[in-house]
Amino acid sequence: MRSFAQMPSGQRILVTGGGGFIGSHLAKRLVSLGHQVTILDNFSTGRRSNLEALASDVEIIEGDIQSYERAFHAVRGCEVVFHEAALPSVPRSVQDPLTSTASNVIGTLNVLLAARDAEVRRVIYASSSSVYGSNPTLPKREDMATLPISPYAVAKLAGEGYCRSFGVVYGLEAVAIRYFNVFGPRQDPRSMYAAVIPNFISALLAGEAPTIFGDGEQSRDFTYVDNVVDANMLAMNADSVAGHVYNVACGESATLNELVASLNEIMGTSIKPVYRPPRSGDVKHSLADISRARADLDYRPTVSFREGLERTVAAIREDPAQHLDLMSSV
Repeated sequence: MRSFAQMPSGQRILVTGGGGFIGSHLAKRLVSLGHQVTILDNFSTGRRSNLEALASDVEIIEGDIQSYERAFHAVRGCEVVFHEAALPSVPRSVQDPLTSTASNVIGTLNVLLAARDAEVRRVIYASSSSVYGSNPTLPKREDMATLPISPYAVAKLAGEGYCRSFGVVYGLEAVAIRYFNVFGPRQDPRSMYAAVIPNFISALLAGEAPTIFGDGEQSRDFTYVDNVVDANMLAMNADSVAGHVYNVACGESATLNELVASLNEIMGTSIKPVYRPPRSGDVKHSLADISRARADLDYRPTVSFREGLERTVAAIREDPAQHLDLMSSV
């Protein structure tokens, strides 16, 4: 992997959704590398507490990406946009597809329009492995058919299409990164739509059984957040990648039953999960082929699944405020 210290610094960069889980980690890395960072977030799912340590180093603009005017105000003068803002969660989109689509499709279109009008050099778009949907082939490759199931997945695929269109029609450089089940510190476990790893950790901390929807043999390519940030950094300046789509993951999978067993081992607990019926829109198995990202971006996952779990549990235990939030959320 290329050394990030050798990459150009001092660029003006916009991170949409910078108050969120991935966005805040990305903003922190950008600041550490000497970039001038602006964050656009309406804080509907992001948290201001995620940005407390960066408050004096970034410009924070509160606003919704569904407003073109707000998006253009935030992006003016920026060279690069990391578009992380979204209304996440497959279950949320199944329950309320209209709101999910408005944020994830219209919001993305507004960001791309604003970037075009502000003459931004490159947009890096946060897509999702959910776009592969019901395609049973493993591992997932970028050139295979996309068969999205949930409205969330459909919206993410639409965003990829808009990125490709804006490159062809307007000459805007755009790179789409398909995230595979990202996890790590600051991932919110309190929502009813919480991702599985913070949800399981919060349950085990409270001495309660984690809930698995299905038989627990569904598998995911769990990816620690630092690996995702690395990929974004590489995509920012890589040559000849505009218009391309990349899987970003570890290239390994684990079942939910294996996840619970690993967390019990790491946390010193022995709590068995409870099982509920499968949820509509969920994909059974997910595993990434990351060879394209390796070849074009020089991407290499540096944090393994096990190490990522250990770091995440340690971060929660070392942060009393977050620990209290977790305990009160279960």
